[in-house]
Amino acid sequence: MRNGSIPGTRGRVRAITLLDTPVLHTPCEDVKDFGPELASLVEDLFATMYAAEGVGLAANQIGVPLRVFVYDCPDDEEVRHLGHVVNPRLVEADGVVLRGPEGCLSLPGLEAATERHDHAVVEGFTVTGEPITVYGTGFFARCLQHECDHLEGRTYADRVTGWRHRRLLRQVARTSWRRGS
Repeated sequence: MRNGSIPGTRGRVRAITLLDTPVLHTPCEDVKDFGPELASLVEDLFATMYAAEGVGLAANQIGVPLRVFVYDCPDDEEVRHLGHVVNPRLVEADGVVLRGPEGCLSLPGLEAATERHDHAVVEGFTVTGEPITVYGTGFFARCLQHECDHLEGRTYADRVTGWRHRRLLRQVARTSWRRGS
């Protein structure tokens, strides 16, 4: 991101990949070049996330198979967390496991009760290559785990089991975006 800029104001909104897109189901590659193309990608991720009214977005959700995600997400105390992580690794997910509603910009209009830990720690780098550690609790921990899953080629639908999974698959089959593909 450019110095002093508000995230997303210089980026362009890109199309969001939907559930059946292969890039969503393939683990992403590590970023090796921390140059201007990466900075533009992060700006585009923010612009796309804001346009879609999301709280997080992974690079493969716009068709780019690189390990990068952005977030602008509150925790359960309504504290805003804003940032990005390049080459993130979920190094801790612990605490209480909570089942809560989870949605995804790649499954528009749907959500399902998904189990996640209420505490998460992600390590990675900034767009300029500086090491970063991000700590999340509550809803923000859910967001961090969700975005890390994307970069491993998984969606929240892969975590839903039993009747909830069957119901979600029926809902996916009935969506207009699925029928249009």
